[in-house]
Amino acid sequence: MLFDVVILGAGAAGLMCAIESAKRRKNVLVIEKSKKIGEKIRISGGGRCNFTNINTHHSKFISNNPNFIISSLNQYSQNDFIELVKKYKISFHEKKLGQLFCDGPSQQIIDLLLAECNKYNARIEIDTSVELIKKDKSLYSLKLEDGNLISTKSLVIATGGLSIPKIGATDFGYLVAKQFDLKVIPTKPALVPLIFNDHTLAMCRELSGISIDSSVSFENITFKEDLLFTHRGLSGPSILQISSYWKENSSIIVNINPNIDYYKFLLDKKLSNSQLYIQNILSETIPRRLSSKLCELMEISGKIIEISNKKINEIGSVLNNWKLKPIGTEGYRTAEVTSGGVDTDELSSKTMMSKKHPGLFFIGEVVDVTGHLGGYNFQWAWSSGYVAGQYT
Repeated sequence: MLFDVVILGAGAAGLMCAIESAKRRKNVLVIEKSKKIGEKIRISGGGRCNFTNINTHHSKFISNNPNFIISSLNQYSQNDFIELVKKYKISFHEKKLGQLFCDGPSQQIIDLLLAECNKYNARIEIDTSVELIKKDKSLYSLKLEDGNLISTKSLVIATGGLSIPKIGATDFGYLVAKQFDLKVIPTKPALVPLIFNDHTLAMCRELSGISIDSSVSFENITFKEDLLFTHRGLSGPSILQISSYWKENSSIIVNINPNIDYYKFLLDKKLSNSQLYIQNILSETIPRRLSSKLCELMEISGKIIEISNKKINEIGSVLNNWKLKPIGTEGYRTAEVTSGGVDTDELSSKTMMSKKHPGLFFIGEVVDVTGHLGGYNFQWAWSSGYVAGQYT
């Protein structure tokens, strides 16, 4: 059977591409190996789907070629998707930092995409696996697991990355890229909690459940958002953000309260002849359980007036520049996205098509483009899917 466009993957990018291709009166088939469509959309944002970010800009993305993203975002911006959401009368709100969430369940976004697919007659086949892909002159031939053969002029790979394997994530897209001799940037889990050695892990477990508004840095990158202690290590937005940049065998720097210069704060308390105990003073700025643990780790106690200026300087240094060395991440199991992927040098930024193989497209998470936390990765899916849909 011959189709104008075959799209592998019925996630955010694949469905957007299907809509745009079908709008152009193309005969479109979407193949999804899972039994459900858009599972990553459904579970995102705690079931409310953080579908985009009003602050979307190419600087919010990580890639070997950061400028690659510009063309797609210019062709289809966050405002374009917001208009589509409004068209379907889906109510939403800004949570913080430009993050837009549905007021109701994420299923509304999936229903929107399916309605658009139906409107333009894009066909979707679920629970269907592709066993073999071959190129014959200007056509791509696909053998399905049931033995059926289909051919297409335009083949779009929208199979996602390796994150959250429990909903069906695989390396299929990378294998297709390698089959067609396209370079793949090594992948790793991104937007993922960090884990630590036994000593630090014991502390994290003791402090599990505590959240602080901190800043976390790696090299010259800093994120100022919540940090969460868990029974497995550190999580929360600031940690997830920095995990995309963190490199193995390196340390991160945590500023437990970036609004306070602790050396100056504690010195002022001492100079005022305060009779307060150091632990109680710290509890004014951070949760008491955390202040108690930090005092224990730094081996400090007693009244502030009895602590030397040198020691106060050491305390301030720890609180504003706490050096922690992760031993790894929680891996793809809990990672929100996959960093790395099909090298952008292999693709046209204008069309998302392979430079080597006309008619072969890669979109969404399978490409070496990783957004920051907060709706950016969905916007990349919408934008890259839209772009490919204009050229299939």
